[in-house]
Parts: sequence; C-alpha cells; structure tokens
Amino acid sequence: MRHGMSERFTKALLGFAAGVMIAASVWSLITPALEASEGGPVPAWLPAAVGFLGGMLLLLAIDHFTPHLHVGSDEPEGPASTLKKPAMMMAALAIHNLPEGMAVGVVLAGFLAGDATITLSAVVALSVGIAIQNVPEGAIVSLPLTTNGLSRPRAFAAGTLCGAVEPAGAMLMLAITGLVTPLLPYVLAFAAGAMMYVVTEELIPQTQQGRHTNIGTIGVALGFVLMMVLDVALG
Repeated sequence: MRHGMSERFTKALLGFAAGVMIAASVWSLITPALEASEGGPVPAWLPAAVGFLGGMLLLLAIDHFTPHLHVGSDEPEGPASTLKKPAMMMAALAIHNLPEGMAVGVVLAGFLAGDATITLSAVVALSVGIAIQNVPEGAIVSLPLTTNGLSRPRAFAAGTLCGAVEPAGAMLMLAITGLVTPLLPYVLAFAAGAMMYVVTEELIPQTQQGRHTNIGTIGVALGFVLMMVLDVALG
C-alpha cells in the first residue's frame, strides 16, 4: 500500500482485531477458566474474577510506566522519554502483542497439563484466530512507521520484531502454568483480562477517533463472529 492506509480501512481493521480478541477472551479463556474451577474449594467465579482483574492491572501498570505512542496519536503516553516516534510506536505494539502470546501459551499449557476443559482443537482455534488478526494489526503499525522516517524494509522488520513478544509471552505462561497447574483457572482469566485491557484502552477508542463512521463497529462484529465460529467449528 504505497500511499498509506485510509482512515476507514484502518478503523475496520482495528475493529476486526478487537472483535477477535473479545471473542477469544470469552470463548477460549474465561469459559474454560469457569469450567476448570467447578467443584473446587472456592466458588467457580472467584478464580476467573481474580485472574481477570490481575491481567487488567498488569497491563495498566505496563501502560503507565512504559513510554509509547499509539497509532493516530501525536501525544506519547507513559513517563517522559527522549525516544523517537518510531521507537514509541514499536513499544505500543509490543505492549499490545504481549497478552495475545500469553493467551495462546496458557491455553496450550492447559491442554498439555491434561485439563479436560481444553482440547487441542481449542488451542488451534485460538492460535489461528490470533494469527489472522495479527495481519491487519501489523499493517496498522508498520505502515505509519514509514511516514515517520523508516524505510519500508526497516518498517517491516520493526513490525515483525515487535511480534516476537508473542512467543515470549507464550513461553512465560507455559512456564508459570507448568509449575503450578492448579493455578490454571487464574492464569486463563489473567490472559483474558490483559487482552481486554488492550481492546478497551487502545483498539476500540481508535475506531472512534476523527470523523464518525460505523465501520469500526462492523469490524468488531465480523472479528467476533469469525473467532466464535473458529472456536465452535474446530472445537
């Protein structure tokens, strides 16, 4: 896309990514967390509630203490920094990608631990859904980098490098859940809370910036339905 990405198309892609992440949080993370807690020593809702809030708080802390710049914004967030715009945009993408890797990692960890509520099909469905929404997500960040001084090859490399945060997040969740399997419901909900923070803090607000349009809302609906269909069809 030599001439950049239109505002409407960007909002559609942001909405689509948000829809996928919302559905993944509900169908692939919160629901298994509730099911895994049934019959336990505490109410089934407690691990999901504690984990969800914990994920939200962690991303809130990372967001607060890391200098970053969201796409379409001229005002950096976080502490004052001398970093240039491209570096802060990469930091924002890295923050965004971390919960997605955590989500895939914890679901895979649950399957490997033999949790009856998580099947291999569920792992595949979540991985495919996250991979699909990574395509527009990477484009939304890599293209603006070219307008901030980076060549196209370097912008592509930067977007790809930020995506490396996802396998790191997955490995972290595999390590944590592998050490303490009973924590699985908490960690599943934790990943959901982290993803929902990204959706509510970054993706959905960006679909409503500038000139009013419903294209972002349509994108959310399409992304949600796609992820839901993947989860049910592959499950």
